[in-house]
Amino acid sequence: MLNFSHQTRVFLFLEPVDMRKSFRGLCQLAESVLEEDPASGHWFAFVNRRGDRLKLLGWDGQGFWIWYKRLESGAFQKPSADPNRTQMEIDVTQLSLIINGIDLHSAKRRRRYQRAG
Repeated sequence: MLNFSHQTRVFLFLEPVDMRKSFRGLCQLAESVLEEDPASGHWFAFVNRRGDRLKLLGWDGQGFWIWYKRLESGAFQKPSADPNRTQMEIDVTQLSLIINGIDLHSAKRRRRYQRAG
């Protein structure tokens, strides 16, 4: 089971990714396309063309690790986004919904306090 802090930043790559990519290839996507440092402690999520495979790339302070999930049926649902974007930042709650197959369109957030600024 994955456990993330609510301060964890998660970047979702919106274009399909070849799941043969491993550490080096995913780090290169994080650097060149997402323009983020893969060793920053942020998480990077990648989904294949069919949407049935998801890889998370993370840095734990000592090295990279990849968490990989393949669905036996169905597909991961990405949040709606501008078709011209290649990435979007999501929060850990949204990542959990995606991983667990919850319909993102029917899930509704209740109003909560948000600090200004």
